[in-house]
Amino acid sequence: MRYDNITRGIFIDRPNRFIAHVEVGGNRETVHVKNTGRCKELLIPGCEVWMNAPGTPGRKTKYDLVAVRKSTGVLFNIDSQAPNKAVKEWLLKQDYDLIHPEYTYGDSRIDFYMERTLPDGETKRYLMEVKGCTLEFDGIGYFPDAPTERGVKHIHELIKAKKEGFEAALAYVIQMDGVTEVRPNTDTHPEFGEAIEEAKKAGVEIIFLPCHVEPDSMEIIK
Repeated sequence: MRYDNITRGIFIDRPNRFIAHVEVGGNRETVHVKNTGRCKELLIPGCEVWMNAPGTPGRKTKYDLVAVRKSTGVLFNIDSQAPNKAVKEWLLKQDYDLIHPEYTYGDSRIDFYMERTLPDGETKRYLMEVKGCTLEFDGIGYFPDAPTERGVKHIHELIKAKKEGFEAALAYVIQMDGVTEVRPNTDTHPEFGEAIEEAKKAGVEIIFLPCHVEPDSMEIIK
């Protein structure tokens, strides 16, 4: 997953979830933040950030803030749309016969539906929900960084799908280098942790997808 163009800046502040002020080339710019999570441990005044300029006509802001270097020196991609793009690229390298993004199942849209034909002719069906992890402490990733009722709902849909014969998985895209494990952030959202435990018992697979992050790209590496 690669951005067409990228610009470096220095983070100033974040008045609300959707915008931030960034110093770019000596000028103060209002930029769109492509992540509604808190990111408080990342977006600290004076930190180094990167933005891309989509060039969409009629936009109120020129730039989207997509990456930030944490005080530890590690680069994080914080674009909430990047995980699904990276997963689609990754899935295309696997041996699925069909990949269908944004699949309607029950009352939800699950990120990916896949099919694979087995040697005996049976068609195996898969559902995968993708979550981007941008919260890290001491080399361990955590999700979510803010309460997510939608995330809990998706897990319950995966449990239901597993009972109906699908192969079901929750995939964490780890949007930073050096982290290979994600744990439920039960301090922030205990119900999410409970749902994860219920999903494991039901046979829903939990997948960790470590990434390599550059200012202008993010790629799943294993």
